[in-house]
Amino acid sequence: MKKILVVEPVIAVYMFASSVLSPLMQQYVYRRLWEETINSTFIDNDSVSSCELNQSDPTYLKQKEVQEKASLFALKMDLSGAALSILVAFVLVANGDRWGRKISLAFPLVGNLISSFFLSVMSYWSLPLSLLFITAFISGLFGGLATFLGGAFSFVVDLCENQKQKIIRIAVVDLIFGLMSGLGGLSSGYILKDIGFTLTFVMISLLHTVNFFYVTCFLDDTVQVSDVQPQSLREGLKETFSGVYVLFQSSSCRKRTSIILLLCTFMTYLFTMFGGITLYTLYELNAPLCWNAIYIGYGSAASTSISLIGFLGLLLLSKCLRDIYIVYLGIFSYIGGAVMAAFANTTLLMFLVRVPSLLHFISIPVLRSMLSKVVLPKEQGAIFACIACLEVVTGTLALAVFDSLYAVTVGWFPGFSFLFSAGLCIIPLSSLSCLLYANWREEDFVQLVEEDDSLRENTDN
Repeated sequence: MKKILVVEPVIAVYMFASSVLSPLMQQYVYRRLWEETINSTFIDNDSVSSCELNQSDPTYLKQKEVQEKASLFALKMDLSGAALSILVAFVLVANGDRWGRKISLAFPLVGNLISSFFLSVMSYWSLPLSLLFITAFISGLFGGLATFLGGAFSFVVDLCENQKQKIIRIAVVDLIFGLMSGLGGLSSGYILKDIGFTLTFVMISLLHTVNFFYVTCFLDDTVQVSDVQPQSLREGLKETFSGVYVLFQSSSCRKRTSIILLLCTFMTYLFTMFGGITLYTLYELNAPLCWNAIYIGYGSAASTSISLIGFLGLLLLSKCLRDIYIVYLGIFSYIGGAVMAAFANTTLLMFLVRVPSLLHFISIPVLRSMLSKVVLPKEQGAIFACIACLEVVTGTLALAVFDSLYAVTVGWFPGFSFLFSAGLCIIPLSSLSCLLYANWREEDFVQLVEEDDSLRENTDN
């Protein structure tokens, strides 16, 4: 059977399943905690959710307590599998240059399949919420989202013939993430309303099964695994860490400084953006918005337009602006949306939050592309392993900080976390300004990479 090199369907199905699961998990935990705390059935209709607006009512105080518990529970779940996820992502993605890219795609699919099946069993039998930590541990054990993202981006970059293609191909992958996230978020409310939690978890399991079958049976690899010499586990791990070390140690001072500044910008911006956006569901469930599953799905779907418009904007901006200025635009776009979200107290305003945030999507793919451009082709696995690990660490820290902050401030100002997120953007803006001050020019680094490659070849000979 002839295999193909089309990885986009795998990414699309994976992100759709994950984006259906994410708001579903938050709502499942929220409802279970509601029933345990308030000792009443959670009411959900076509207009609003079971939400008390009268601040003098005792139920209102319990409602705030549920918000705090849900936020802290989400924090504990994310911490459960974070350490394992970092290690697995680092080893699998960094060794993709020798072991192949498919293993970084297939491994997380197995973990997600097991986790979603366990969730369906747990939901059907109404097992204790504490068992959800098992699903987080399983997901981390198999690499989770970080391993999948690292493998997917490495796979796509391998297919690029020149530097100009990288930013477009990476942006296309990020566009798929955005579109599928919006579609999955929109569908989640209707799916939940029609078939309930248990069957939805079963559906997600089936999607991961189909994806795994496609990866193992139809998808070809961009790396010739047959040429790789077998190694012991100890030698493999040693080579993995040494490969990333050499990426920094053997580079010129200018190149090394640029990589560090780009990674710093990427990590800090992802921290602020991810921390703020992940609070949207809890914020929307809370008074005075009191959204139900359908409205939350509409909100997620609004993010689809952000991804699409952001991608179109990126195509246009990349023709007239340098990469670094596009990143600036994306960060300022996010700041505008975060500030507006902090004071959104009506449904209309919450939907309009997406308007100033239209371009916040574009910074991440451009930063990935800039990092990819400053390393050698044989170093792509190492750099994307660093990116994948930083995404896990950053995402975990962001959830820890913002979930804790939201739990503390929800009683007096729920929007404070969004203002805090917008203020923290001064850090990525500062590191990006340092890079600009160092006279970043893409053509210089393409030439620098080629010179480094020639220099290493001469040294090897």
